Amino acid sequence: MKLCLVVDDSRVVRKVARRILDDLGFEVAEAGDGAEGLAWCRTEMPDIVLLDWNMPVMDGLEFLRRLRQEPGGAAPRVVFCSVESDLDRVRQALDAGADEYIMKPFDGDILASKLALAGAL
Repeated sequence: MKLCLVVDDSRVVRKVARRILDDLGFEVAEAGDGAEGLAWCRTEMPDIVLLDWNMPVMDGLEFLRRLRQEPGGAAPRVVFCSVESDLDRVRQALDAGADEYIMKPFDGDILASKLALAGAL
């Protein structure tokens, strides 16, 4: 079973994502900010990361940059999930190593299609 780490400061978003990912057959772990997510990855590297941009402590972009420098950190498929819709911000996320980008709010169909495009399904 593939492991997906959901890194988002919103408990509601994590709950919705968990429900969708459970239905898609993923094992799910959660982190409330980038620092917590990075610590989690240092313990067990996930297959997929569903990542918010705007979070306290460490934002998603900083998390992604640090993740990609960790041993094994190039392997996880990263899907940015944010309210940021500016094309420069999307490009910035992809340039930093994100595999896909989806806008909040999302549903099961959108998440499944983006995971498939990222090669995670």
